[in-house]
Amino acid sequence: MLEIYFESYGCSASHNSTEIMKGLVKQAGLNITSNLDFADLIVINSCIVKQPTHEKIRRRVQDLLDKKKKVILAGCMPKFIDKSLKNKIGISLFLIGVNHSRNIVSLIREIVNDSYSLGKYLDNKNEIKLNLPKIPRDKFIGITQISEGCLGNCSYCIVKLAKGKLFSYPEQQIIKSIKNDIGSGCKEIWLTSQDNANYGNEQGKYLLPDLLKEITNIKGNFFVRIGMMNPDNLLKILPELIEIYRDKKIFKFLHVPIQSGSDKILKAMKRHYTKKQVLKIINEFRKQIPGITISTDIIVGFPTETEKDFQETMDLIKEIRPEILNISKFHPRPNTYAEKMKQISSTIKIERAKKLSELHLSICNEIQKHWINKDVRVIVDKKNSLYPGTYLARDENYKLFVVLSKEKILGKILNVRVKKIMPHYLIGEVV
Repeated sequence: MLEIYFESYGCSASHNSTEIMKGLVKQAGLNITSNLDFADLIVINSCIVKQPTHEKIRRRVQDLLDKKKKVILAGCMPKFIDKSLKNKIGISLFLIGVNHSRNIVSLIREIVNDSYSLGKYLDNKNEIKLNLPKIPRDKFIGITQISEGCLGNCSYCIVKLAKGKLFSYPEQQIIKSIKNDIGSGCKEIWLTSQDNANYGNEQGKYLLPDLLKEITNIKGNFFVRIGMMNPDNLLKILPELIEIYRDKKIFKFLHVPIQSGSDKILKAMKRHYTKKQVLKIINEFRKQIPGITISTDIIVGFPTETEKDFQETMDLIKEIRPEILNISKFHPRPNTYAEKMKQISSTIKIERAKKLSELHLSICNEIQKHWINKDVRVIVDKKNSLYPGTYLARDENYKLFVVLSKEKILGKILNVRVKKIMPHYLIGEVV
């Protein structure tokens, strides 16, 4: 029997696509192996958002090819294949784009029958990644993609070139998929896309609030994590969204990628909002949803970013005090406008990233110290692979807990007492 090995990189949408490809492969009667040495085919589901990740995957693929392995490169990277890999395409390297996850079995059959057609699985078609067989990465977490692509034109972003224009999935198919996950025992539903707030906007409509109302009406004991939402689109639905966040089934977790605290840099990035608008979003949510966890992303060292621009970013982070901060050092991506701009030195990028990291660490330490000895109700969603005998859990605000327990508590909702604080998580015991 053919043995298939999978590796997945990138966002939750990418991991969900891997879950689906695994499910389709299993349904076709093929075997999925966790041992790379036994694999007849290796599927690498790739990510190209950041240049370091792109390069890491390229080296991984090159290493596997040097070991005479046959590799299927899936996801966003096939449209931006490195020159060093091109002479292997159709021989030991096979490509399947982000809009062709459902075709993984057809591709495998073509490889086995030596009938692979270059470019057949690379076009930007509308593919609905719902209600398909899947093998979940986590038993109690159901990832649901609600759309593919975007309508933005950010000057630094390569993802739209890989995924194409926005295509929102039909509401009823999303609801059916979520019901299936809940029926399979999922306690958390993660809604994911490039920008959840943009759902339905290819038709000129902002339909996320309507979708969320339908989801919260589903019967069952589950929680919904709403993934990333860009500020410009979130502003269009701000009052409706805040009202929906009051529902007990919604995690009080808001991921708003700001990218910079400088209006000048935001304009150069072609991000269609201002610092003032970002503050309006954060302040309104904090006022109406006390205790909400704020997550954001910042790019340091974008072309033309001066010390003054960077200080404005530092000042904004000091003001909004996000619990989660994803910091990226800018790397120019191919075929983007920002690639043609004058670049800032790596030394400056490293220094700025370090300063921002230190600032955020101090903010986190200040936030966490108030949690010691508190009792909190959490849902236990994962085993902690790093430390046996511990579990990972989330409270209603999606705050991360490491729970010590000798009992089997996976999937349970219970009370824990915080015994120790760390900058990015809390350590607790079952009460």
